[in-house]
Amino acid sequence: MNHKSVNILFLGGAKRVSMAEYFIEAGRNTGTEVSIFSYELNNEVPIREVATVIEGKKWAECLPHLKEVIAANHISAVIPFVDPATLIAAQLKAELPDLFCPVSEEPVCRRFFSKIEANAWCIENQIPVAVSVEGKFPKIAKPDTGSASQGLVILNTEAELLQLPNPENYLIQQFINATEYTVDAYRSLSCGNINYLVPRVRLETQGGEAVKAKTVKHPRIEHLSREIIEKAGLHGAITLQFLEDKNCGDVYFMEVNPRYGGGVVTSYGAGVDIAGILLADMQGKEIAEKTAWKEGLTMLRRFKEIYI
Repeated sequence: MNHKSVNILFLGGAKRVSMAEYFIEAGRNTGTEVSIFSYELNNEVPIREVATVIEGKKWAECLPHLKEVIAANHISAVIPFVDPATLIAAQLKAELPDLFCPVSEEPVCRRFFSKIEANAWCIENQIPVAVSVEGKFPKIAKPDTGSASQGLVILNTEAELLQLPNPENYLIQQFINATEYTVDAYRSLSCGNINYLVPRVRLETQGGEAVKAKTVKHPRIEHLSREIIEKAGLHGAITLQFLEDKNCGDVYFMEVNPRYGGGVVTSYGAGVDIAGILLADMQGKEIAEKTAWKEGLTMLRRFKEIYI
């Protein structure tokens, strides 16, 4: 790999303009020319402002085409930004050993893509989750492979629970009046150590994604995050989510997405060089964990138009 010139392919990075800019800047800071490509269903996406958009196929049928794209454009790294793309990146990682994909191994990604399997793993490994209590309501039903909070159902009575269509396709947990936290983390593929781990509280969401967030120190959540990362064998970019009961303060693990989260830019604003760490990992460089990030840093999203 020519480290003076690196081509990175985003999968589903349509709106990740800031992330693309951070990678370009990180390359500039180290004397590397970073070019961003993004694999999308069409080219009318904001990322086109800073990246070359490649019109592709749906996730279920894209793998052969992606391999052609990677070869034709001399792609050095593939980074997924949506859940289905994470599985694709894991497959590419297994089949193309010279390609850098900052994701966990495919079986690990598949386990956490399924909320039912992930919940079973948590119970087996003594990770605290909001277990459904018989006869106690409200409950929350989550589609097994859903994402971005789509398809969630709040169940307030036994009758509503019994009327839930295809209940085997849902993870049913106790509903908790809680504060929601997200943890941005990265574990080096080349060296195996955690490079950063930054909790943030989600203050406002839109479409399941944080549009307002604040970094916080939370020792209990940080400890649980390390435990989950190590026990599960997670590597690369990792986003973990937790609930803290507003009444008693108990903390419950909610889910993990083995990829960059949409709000990971909060950690960048807090002083973590997300892109620089990935570029260093590509080169096999050992990076010490970044612990001196800014607590109480608030991220606010804004709209910005581009014109085609």
